[in-house]
Amino acid sequence: MAKVDTSLVADLPLFAGFKPEEVEEILREARSARHPRNSTIFEQGQDAHSFFLLLHGHVRATKTTPTGEQILVRYIATGETFGLAMAIALTHYPATATAVDDSVALAWPTVTWPRLLEKFPGLAVNTLQTIGSRLQESHTRMLEMSTQQVEQRVAHALLRLVKQSGKKLGHGIEIDFPISRQDIAQMTGTTLHTVSRILSAWEQLGLVESGRQRIILREPHRIFLLSEQNSGAANIDRR
Repeated sequence: MAKVDTSLVADLPLFAGFKPEEVEEILREARSARHPRNSTIFEQGQDAHSFFLLLHGHVRATKTTPTGEQILVRYIATGETFGLAMAIALTHYPATATAVDDSVALAWPTVTWPRLLEKFPGLAVNTLQTIGSRLQESHTRMLEMSTQQVEQRVAHALLRLVKQSGKKLGHGIEIDFPISRQDIAQMTGTTLHTVSRILSAWEQLGLVESGRQRIILREPHRIFLLSEQNSGAANIDRR
């Protein structure tokens, strides 16, 4: 594998507090791999053989319920870690990871985790901070689904995605990876029909622009106001 320039990853959360030579040593344990768009990196229930750092692209994490329903857990952006089953004492992946676009990731064999922690205990701290942040995000989404109307949930979801992977354009901020209305429906606990109605209404108001797996927030501040309101003229559906 081509050697990874430590200066390109030293500022990532996984390596916070480490010296360049320590980062280089940790990287020596990893291998890089390309994952074409829509390819599966690992599947739910599979042995947790590796943990990953995304160098380029985006990854979708989904979970299938016992009844066969698919839930979109979250999107992983460039610079984030994923597949951290070993950090929470799991031997199998709790979700499926799929490349949203052409992606590149570093992978460390799970068997290296105890050895790395023994030599670099800061890895445990950094990894737990990541897990804690994601747990807080999950709690926030659960609270939204139990207390907010669907328009608010959709607005919050779009704002989170823009914060994570937004690309500024002359006429707004684009979510910088392919995302469908079905994805948003799964993220917000509603139906494709409802999300389509909401986004179509917002397009008529000039708030968003959407196409095939593409969404641009033309008026991010007004979307923010919608996310904070309890009711109003923009409400379309409560389910």
